[in-house]
Amino acid sequence: MPAVASRGKGRRTMNEINMVPFIDVMLVLLIIFMVTAPMLAPSQIELPSVGQAARQPDRYVQVVIDKEGQLAVRDGGSSSTPEPVTQRTLVARVKALQGPVAADQPAVPVIISADKSVKYETVVSAMDTLQRAGVARVGLSVQPER
Repeated sequence: MPAVASRGKGRRTMNEINMVPFIDVMLVLLIIFMVTAPMLAPSQIELPSVGQAARQPDRYVQVVIDKEGQLAVRDGGSSSTPEPVTQRTLVARVKALQGPVAADQPAVPVIISADKSVKYETVVSAMDTLQRAGVARVGLSVQPER
């Protein structure tokens, strides 16, 4: 029986990972993203448009919110200075300035004027407080675009 001679070179383990399949998959994904990206519509928010009223109301109550979030109330028909109020006394003061509601007349509108640097939460909180107390016709004052 002849002797089996070994060659001395057995199978060796490979120490590195084959990157070619990984690169192929990445290139295919890159091409898919490049093709589909132009088809995606960018996220846009459709804001409602607001028309201007035919005329400003003769009498209204103005709630002013300054840069620090402090509330003040004044009768919009007069040129008086706003009277500072707290969130708790806001409703009572607004209702006092509105006066009694006549059967044939709509309620006196309330306009909230806030500084543009005030947090949105402060404005919504004041509006919510008024609406929960049953104050009708609460709106926001805005500066028209120039």
